Amino acid sequence: MAVRGWRPAAAAIAAARPGGGGPGGAPGPAPALERAPEAGAGAAAPATAALYVHWPYCRKRCSYCNFNKYVVPVVDEAAVRACLVREARTLLRLSQVQSVTSVFFGGGTPSLASPGTIAAVLEAVAGVAHLPAGTEVTLEANPSSASTPRLAGFRAAGVNRLSVGVQSLDDAELRLLGREHTAAEARGAVEVARELFPGRTSIDLIFGLPGQSRGAWARGLEAALGLCDDHVSLYQLTLERGTALAAQVWGGALPTPPQDLLADMYQTARTMLVAAGFRHYEVSNFARKGALSTHNLSYWRAEQYIGVGPGAHGRFVPRGEGGHSREARVQTLEPDNWMREVQSQGHGTRRRVVLSPLEHSPCARRLEELLALGLRTDEGVTRERWGCFSPQLSLEAVFGAPGEAKALQEQGWLILDSGGLRCTMKGLALLDSLLPDLLCQLQRCWAPPAMPEEGSCARLQHPEEDPVGGSGAGGEAVGRSGLAGAVSRNIQSQNR
Repeated sequence: MAVRGWRPAAAAIAAARPGGGGPGGAPGPAPALERAPEAGAGAAAPATAALYVHWPYCRKRCSYCNFNKYVVPVVDEAAVRACLVREARTLLRLSQVQSVTSVFFGGGTPSLASPGTIAAVLEAVAGVAHLPAGTEVTLEANPSSASTPRLAGFRAAGVNRLSVGVQSLDDAELRLLGREHTAAEARGAVEVARELFPGRTSIDLIFGLPGQSRGAWARGLEAALGLCDDHVSLYQLTLERGTALAAQVWGGALPTPPQDLLADMYQTARTMLVAAGFRHYEVSNFARKGALSTHNLSYWRAEQYIGVGPGAHGRFVPRGEGGHSREARVQTLEPDNWMREVQSQGHGTRRRVVLSPLEHSPCARRLEELLALGLRTDEGVTRERWGCFSPQLSLEAVFGAPGEAKALQEQGWLILDSGGLRCTMKGLALLDSLLPDLLCQLQRCWAPPAMPEEGSCARLQHPEEDPVGGSGAGGEAVGRSGLAGAVSRNIQSQNR
């Protein structure tokens, strides 16, 4: 049942903005896709999902970034707000979701949006689905757009968790990364955030910069530990095609960090954070005092999520299509095109793929995702969660028999016990190297007649590499794992 009037103050903020609601605030008759479905339809499917909302605009493009982001002279925020609101309503009504477990505003730079836009989206969500009091609502913020009044406005709008893109506390490193802020501004932003969101402020840090030494990284991390709250996300710099930093490194103007050094940096960070009381609960993420990210746990546990906004990704079961097949969806990338589609049909879904590509099993792709995502966490793939996706074939039947998984267990990379399947600490750092062998073993169990020649198993598709194309999903750390390949910076933002 929808919770009407969730956080009334949020509605007041939206209404107080000039042009509050924007064009299309009263869109007239909804198309068929937008109409609320019959009560009880698809009741057998999971009734909860996380929600990711993508704000695609930035003031400048960082030298390493290839996210779906745009630098434009002027943003028609009223129009963008109206489209975010309408698409959120459409996709929630289209899904079988009755309750939203978390909301994540990523980008881009969502802290450039007004609190009124954030409030309007949350009000829209609460109008069509249950949004329980205290639901985790995270917003990514850059230090250059994180003044005290602005962050206070976001808190009043309903945000209760902040992810601050610090990246480094060294001005020279920030210049290399093309960041807009200084180290002093980053410190100030985190201090303000901690006052407004105590215990619920996360910071991002990047390591593996060209020319960065292990000692410099350790000193920077020590400084960050003196500043941070109870959640830290670490990302190894990934050189992405089309970025300025990649061109400099590949052109020989900057050095490529050696893989052994990257591994040392990662292990150094893990040692320091664990010593400071942090739990290494996911490849790239550390939390203490129970401050784990609810939203990102939804990704890693292969739960449903809905992506709203340009380039956002989703994984959910739509209504009226059998009630069982989860779809991968990606929204139109370019904001103006996306807005035109939302205005004309209620949503900007560009592509849809049913996640059941192997004819021998309607849920084989879902098991691949469960494996790739679940093994990123310290809890791994639990027997209970595996059983939800594969009631007929147990974890033991797939990975307990002689084969690749057994060999990885004997070598100390993997553990299969009464709790489920998980990586050891040294296995977690090399996850990308382990997954192809595990996928081969899974494929043989599900579809032996169709298996390719030995050594030619299909490459495992990471969750951020959407099967239908487009940019990543969003959130905090749905990124590639493994060293080398390590802890790379995430995608949809869906997935910080």
